[in-house]
Amino acid sequence: MTWTRLDVPVATRAPTGQTAAYLGAGPDALLVDPAGRTDALSDAVSDASVGHVAVTHHHPDHVGGVAHYARETGATVWARRGRKAAFEAATGVAPDRTFVEGTTIPAGDGVDVVDLPGHAPEHVGFATRSGVVSGDVAVAEGSVVVGAPEGDVRAYLTSLRRLHARNPVRLFPGHGPTITDPRRACARLLRHRLDRERRIRAAVEAGVTTVDDVLDRAYEKDLTGVRDLARATVVAHLEKLAVEGTVRWDGQRARPAD
Repeated sequence: MTWTRLDVPVATRAPTGQTAAYLGAGPDALLVDPAGRTDALSDAVSDASVGHVAVTHHHPDHVGGVAHYARETGATVWARRGRKAAFEAATGVAPDRTFVEGTTIPAGDGVDVVDLPGHAPEHVGFATRSGVVSGDVAVAEGSVVVGAPEGDVRAYLTSLRRLHARNPVRLFPGHGPTITDPRRACARLLRHRLDRERRIRAAVEAGVTTVDDVLDRAYEKDLTGVRDLARATVVAHLEKLAVEGTVRWDGQRARPAD
């Protein structure tokens, strides 16, 4: 099954200023991540036989058009099992059905749900033969924010490794161009995240204790406009290192493990 991409201008921290909505081909089509309402997206939805609506995750820049297009099409609205209340709070509409890893949504010739948490706890991808609609797991250039309190670095690294092992034909991301070499992209993002972790751990081992001081040591670059995101990322890494027992972290100060 093929996907039609429609970029939606939306308030987002992504450099593109847009979020990509994806519309599957075939009967009872699946609409993924309708971030808002645009004429182009509305025309595409009107011309299609939309039977299902879902999102990769609940962040505001991915869900703004869910309620409108669900109402306009009468489509079945899907959410991750165990996250129905959070989905309704984010989208303004209660889901009709829930999915888990391995669920096949009966859209077109079938769309399989793939668990990809980390950027957000409920994050999933939607897989077909043509590739995976992957939300904010991967980008062709730059990196993905995995920040506290929702971000989980351990889960994110696992998601990248799962996509690398799955080796889809391509990834259809929420922001930026289509990823035509998913394994290369996943490997690059893994290296980037682990390198950032090494810098954070080195800062703590050198005696740096506060989040802001660790941030300055680990990044060593101008963070104008994104310092809050980088700070949240540092906290998420410290939480991971604390779980693994390589640093001590009490939510305020970090210290080397005994």
